[in-house]
Parts: sequence; C-alpha cells; structure tokens
Amino acid sequence: MAENRTENIKGKLAVLPDLPGVYRFINKDGKVIYVGKAKNLKKRVSSYFVDSRHKENRKLVVLVKNIHDIEHTVVESERDALFLENNLIKTLKPRYNILLKDDKTYPWICIKNEPFPRVFMTRKFVRDGSRYFGPYSSVYIQKQILELIRNVHTIRTCSLNLDPEKIRNGKYSVCLEYHLGNCKGPCVGNQSEEDYGKNISLTADILKGNMKNVINYMTEEMNLAAANMNFELAQKIKNRIEEVRNYQSKTVIVNNALINLDVFALLMEDGNAYSSFMRIKNGAVINSYSIEMELGVEETEEDVLSFAISEFDRQLEGGIQKEILVPFIPNTELFPEKQFSVPKKGDRLKLLELAEKNCRLYRIEKIKYIEKTDPQRHTNRIMSQMQKDLYLDVPPYHIECFDNSNIQGTNPVAACVVFRNGKPSKKEYRHFNIKTVIGPNDFASMEEVIFRRYKRLLEEGGDLPQLIVVDGGKGQLSIAYNTIKRLGLDGRIAIIGLAKRLEEVFYPNDSVPLYLDKNSETLRILMHIRDEAHRFGITFHRQKRSINFIKSELELIPGLGPKTIEKLLKKFKTISKIKSATLEEISEVIGNAKAGAVKEYFPKE
Repeated sequence: MAENRTENIKGKLAVLPDLPGVYRFINKDGKVIYVGKAKNLKKRVSSYFVDSRHKENRKLVVLVKNIHDIEHTVVESERDALFLENNLIKTLKPRYNILLKDDKTYPWICIKNEPFPRVFMTRKFVRDGSRYFGPYSSVYIQKQILELIRNVHTIRTCSLNLDPEKIRNGKYSVCLEYHLGNCKGPCVGNQSEEDYGKNISLTADILKGNMKNVINYMTEEMNLAAANMNFELAQKIKNRIEEVRNYQSKTVIVNNALINLDVFALLMEDGNAYSSFMRIKNGAVINSYSIEMELGVEETEEDVLSFAISEFDRQLEGGIQKEILVPFIPNTELFPEKQFSVPKKGDRLKLLELAEKNCRLYRIEKIKYIEKTDPQRHTNRIMSQMQKDLYLDVPPYHIECFDNSNIQGTNPVAACVVFRNGKPSKKEYRHFNIKTVIGPNDFASMEEVIFRRYKRLLEEGGDLPQLIVVDGGKGQLSIAYNTIKRLGLDGRIAIIGLAKRLEEVFYPNDSVPLYLDKNSETLRILMHIRDEAHRFGITFHRQKRSINFIKSELELIPGLGPKTIEKLLKKFKTISKIKSATLEEISEVIGNAKAGAVKEYFPKE
C-alpha cells in the first residue's frame, strides 16, 4: 500500500508543469486536505517532499504523511491562482488550510426579502435576497438598535404573509399595534408598499450608521407637518429626531473627519489566529466583532489577514468599505479597488490600536471560556504549545524536575517534583537522601538521583515522563543527559536544563540556549515546576538539618543510645516538647532511669 502511494506521488510530481496554478492534496479517502497556490507548480509541490522542510513544522509532517494523491489546475497568472485558491478553500474547507473556529453564531438584524419587509433579529444567515446587518458582538446592542428603529419608524412586527392578493381579499384584520399607533395597517391596505418602503430605506440607513440621512429626512417631514398646521405630528417627529440624536451620541466618536472606513487587526498565537473588525461611519464606531481561526500548515501573516478580510467581506452587508486600515498590507490582489493603509500616527493609529486591543481581549475571553467549559481541550492547547515552543516530539503531559539542596556539603538531599497536564501532582513528589556523594558536589548528586529514579521506574514498569527539567545550566544538564543515556532512555525521554539567571533553556550537546517569551505559558509552567522543586527540596533539607541538630543534642545525655533517641523523636518530635514533657510521660517511652537522666539534663524552665 505504501509502495503504491509512493509510486503514485512520484508519477504525479513528474508530470507537473512549470506554470502557475493551484494544487490540491488528497488523502486515502479521496478528500481534499490542503489547497495551495504556486507560481511554479512543479517546484512548489515537489518541495513538500524534501525532508529538510519538515524539521520545524510538525503539522507539515502529518500533512505529507496523509497525501495519497495530487491534483492541479493551471491558470494564466499568479493572481488567478490566488483567487482560485481562495474560492476552493471556502468551498472545500480543507483540514490543513486556515479554518474558522468560531462555534459561536453572532446575531444579525435582517430586513426580509418579502412584501412589506419585516425587520427582526436572527442568528441564521440565509441567502434568499434578504439584507443582513451586523453581525453584532452583543445582543444588548442589537436590541437597542431594534428598539430605536421601532420607536422612530412604523414598521410591522407581525409575521403575516402580506401577499397583495391576500390583502385585497381582506384576509387580515388590524391588531393592537395598529391601535397603539406603532403600525399603519399595511395588512388591510391602509399603507402602500411605496410608503412602507420609505421607512425600510430609513431603517437601512440607521443600520448602516447613516444617521445624517435619517435626521435630514425626518426634519423635512417635521417642517412639512408644521407648515400644514399639524403641530401634534410635528412634535411627534421632533421627539423621534431627538431619540436618533441621543442614540448617535452614545456611539464611540473617534473623529468626525474620518468618514467611512474599516479597521482590521490580527493576532497569531498558540497555533490559532484572531482577527478583529471595526466599522467607522461619520467618525463613529458603529460595528465591531472578532473571529478565531485555526492555522494551516504554513500560512504567512499576509495569508491569514487576507483570509480574515475576505470572510468579513462575505458576511457584511455591501461588503467591506473602500478605505481599510491594517497592521500590514495583505494580498491586495484579492481586493481590487480597495485602498489599504498602515497608519503611523494620529486617530487612524488609535483606531488600529483599539482593534488590536479587542483582538487580545477576545483571545483571553476564548481561553477562559474553554478552560471553564472544556478543561481537557484547554490542557491539550497548552501541551501542544509547549511541544511547539520546546521542539519536543510529543506533548509533555508528564514532566519531572530535579533540584539538589545542601549547605557546605551538610545533609545533602534532592527533590523530584511531578507535573501532570501542566499542574503539580503532589502525591507523586519524592525526596532523596544522597547516599554515595561526600561533600558539596551537585553534579555527582544529580547523577545519583537521576540514576536511582529512572532505574527504579524501569525495574517496576513505572510511568516514564515525556520531559525532564534539570534545575541548572549546561553542567547539570550534561550529567543528567549522560545518566539517561546510560539507562538506555536517550530518545525515549526529552531533557532540558533551566538556568535561573536569565531563564535560559539548554538542550543536550547544544551550547546556544533557547530564550522563551517572558509572557508565554510554556515559560510560566517551567518556572513553576523549577520553583516547586526548589521549595520542596529546601523544606526537606531544613527538616533533615533540624532532626540532626536534635539528635546531636540528645546524644550528649549520658545513657541515651541511638535507639532510645529514635523513640524520643518518634514520640515528641522536637527538643521543646521533650523539655516540657513530665517525668511520667518520658518514662512511658524510655523507662524511669533514662527519663530521670533526660529531666536532669534539661534544666526546669
């Protein structure tokens, strides 16, 4: 089977042309798993099967293993390839391309494509000719806008099918909304479609943020009513104008000179990407929302931003606007007639920074939500990120860390702490008394402890960790690594050293350290396990020193041997408790004669 796959791929590579086009990788089930574009199909596709490309990208390794067939389409230019690739990704949704991850359906406001259109909120986007406005990041904001529309315009709220023939046949009768003055009764022929259409047009202006058009039209209506001596209607329209102005004043005003533009921000982290969008109309932010995307095998920032913008363009009423602010220029060929700019100062830069802030907050919100609702997915995300950051073969669900403790060579001990799923597993912590090392020798102590720990796990068939962290730099790491090799565990367990001073990560046989992002979760977990090993080791060392001090003092009492001292320590634990104990209490443990010697040695307090 593997030979057939290899021969098939070799045959497909041999016939690929040196022309621009789009290629599709297909798995054993005949499903397209990746779509890509190329200036030269032969060179581009052949490059996937060169081993050197796979070293830094584990997702690419998995992709290549799953390729069983290759298809391609030749086009006239690289620009045509870009458009075709984009369309195929949207249609086929291949596993290893960028994919939208949002399981959250945003709310929209819909103007239904029907006679006397209804205006209502929905989470279903149906392409039936209806107009959709949004999406809105908040249901509260959406309800506010709907309330404004219904207060300002007489729009029907019923769900009747107002077919003209049914209206002519008198199928319907007016409802309470008509009597309250909230509807003009189109269901009984009291309002024409043309008059109703004016309200719908003004409603669309409100939803687009064109408040100026709405206010101008309503002002004309108010003046006309006043000229006709209909002062009650004029006052009613005036109240509605004030309501529109009050709503407009609540929007985020940036700068009245900024007329119509869109703003996009992008954040790529943890194998995912987050993009935020803001729409500016007449100097105010009238819409804003964010999306999450799962990255494919080798997308650039430009590819991801282009994908995000095309997704917003597909969803937004009328598409994206002509002027667009971005952190960097995307693939502009996908968006002809659009003007992209990267702001450097002023209000445009502030807008971009606001969009980027929304991006970061959205990522934090998603992480917190996943942590609460799906802890395993949250753990898998962190482990996958650690695997990527530390260049490991597998995610480090089980990590062990070692630390030595001694003061001028006295009471040498070591500690082993265990983390599972990025969190301490305290029941698995272990202390070690150093048995074979005399004097202060951290290297020899590390060698003894590592050997004892993993020799025992091998003999007992215990659970080996995916990663060992050594508290120290190149010297400690080298000793630990050689010990692992001696046990035959090289390749089965990854091992790194974490130096305290600059939080440098060292690898065996590599003198150049790795520096992790100071704010990364990977470094936070490594520092936590290192600090926990230090704390656990120091605590044990202090206990041991305290016990040895007590023993040395008790040894000065005439007639007390090692076994008697052990009995006293087992019962009373500390010198102070022995001093405060009565003769009878001590006698119960070691007999009357020795108890008398103890009480005679310690003066009464």
